[in-house]
Amino acid sequence: MKQYIFNIHDVVLLMTAAECVLLAVFQAILPTRTRHDGRLLTAFLLIIAVASACTLLLWNDQFSLAPWFEQTLLPYLLFAALLLKGPAIYLYVCSLTQQKLTLQRKHALHLLPALAVLLCIAVLNLSSNDLRQIEVPGKILPARTIELIWDLITLIPFVYAAAALLQIRRYRKALKDEYSHYSEVELNWLVVLTWGVFISWSWTMVVHVVAKFSSTVVADYMGIADNYLTFILINAFFAYSLTYAHLLLGTNPEEETRETTSEEEPSEPAIAKVRTAMEVDKIYLKKNLNLEQFSERIDLPAKEVSGVINKHFGTNFFEYVNSYRVEAAKTLLADPEKADMTVLDVLLESGFNSKSAFHRFFSRLVGMSPTEYRKQALAAETTS
Repeated sequence: MKQYIFNIHDVVLLMTAAECVLLAVFQAILPTRTRHDGRLLTAFLLIIAVASACTLLLWNDQFSLAPWFEQTLLPYLLFAALLLKGPAIYLYVCSLTQQKLTLQRKHALHLLPALAVLLCIAVLNLSSNDLRQIEVPGKILPARTIELIWDLITLIPFVYAAAALLQIRRYRKALKDEYSHYSEVELNWLVVLTWGVFISWSWTMVVHVVAKFSSTVVADYMGIADNYLTFILINAFFAYSLTYAHLLLGTNPEEETRETTSEEEPSEPAIAKVRTAMEVDKIYLKKNLNLEQFSERIDLPAKEVSGVINKHFGTNFFEYVNSYRVEAAKTLLADPEKADMTVLDVLLESGFNSKSAFHRFFSRLVGMSPTEYRKQALAAETTS
């Protein structure tokens, strides 16, 4: 009679581990990029591979390995992987959203939770049977201690996923401080994937709580669903790294942003230069204008220009530049001599280079679509 070693759910874990290794190898041989996103994604994939393989080995009792590996080494590998996946995805998101990110000694602090738990395993001499809560003759361990370790294992990745979402939020703000135009597509996909990780690791916490206080059978089925979600997510992240990751715009480090916001009130000459560049030189008509180009044009440091826009005008670079573009578009739309211009011609001549961005921004500031505004403006011109 045939005896099956793996069921279909175990196969998903096995496929996840194998595919993560293959994707990590493929990611590692891709052309080197200027940022660390490739190496960090490779690390994340390898960590998920180890976590999936160790989870399979811990809970599948249909085959056995060498005792030194199964009972002694397996807990170290499993907990290290589960605790490092959080820092890996957080640093990967940081590498995508920060132009000058370099791995420094301070980033080693993210290893502390894993090192602390591994030290606890060594001190308590925990084995795989202890993690499965199988009683070992002559060995007594407080059940609360093991539960506390599992609590940390599920909580820490969740915290890092939340931190990754906050980093994307800061990145979106930085984009508006430094660019007059940016594509939402690449950013929105990153948001979706990071929310997927957050939901997946939130689900892991729910499974853990259900297993502690409710039915273990229900928790098992919920845990199986989590494995399928992980398999989908690692494929999605790899596809994203190939398709969209390199298209994200870089932003200045957070230290520079904090330094900008801590400056004193901008000077009157600096305010005058910024205003002249917009109202006289009409620099906003330059497509894809960014803060660095703007500051070079008026011969002021980028931090000083940012301080003028943020503190004196009470807005960010994105809103400031595009508000002038909308006013230019309103002038063109209301001009009877420009009635033969299409809306596309108007938005391009006003400095916009995206139809969707123009319509969205115009409708928000004016309260109606460009077409509706043109009809009302031309009708008022005719009646007058």
